[in-house]
Amino acid sequence: MSEMETVRWSVETYIDERGKDPIWEFIRGLQRKEQAKVLRAFDLLEKYGTRLRMPDARHIEDALWELRADASRLFYFLHVGRRFIILHGYRKKTDKAPLREIATAERRMRDFLEREAHGS
Repeated sequence: MSEMETVRWSVETYIDERGKDPIWEFIRGLQRKEQAKVLRAFDLLEKYGTRLRMPDARHIEDALWELRADASRLFYFLHVGRRFIILHGYRKKTDKAPLREIATAERRMRDFLEREAHGS
């Protein structure tokens, strides 16, 4: 087995400035079967990292990617140190990702990067 296959990626969730984790709040709101699918998608991302593609992951725009777990969608980005940061989750209702959902993920990504740059 090659080193690339054995080194796992880190999957972390976005924590807001008040210490709340909107990703786990989203996951806890799902039915158990759907929760299991989301957790399986997290495992795939940890295992395959940037090699994960359709049907499990797809590029949205710039640094933003979408993790696909049945009808659940989770936006994420790659950060330094083999880290993926999960930013936002929603239930798919249309073919295209709604701009409102993308905007939430982008806002959280900017917030995460700004707070990390300032050490808070």
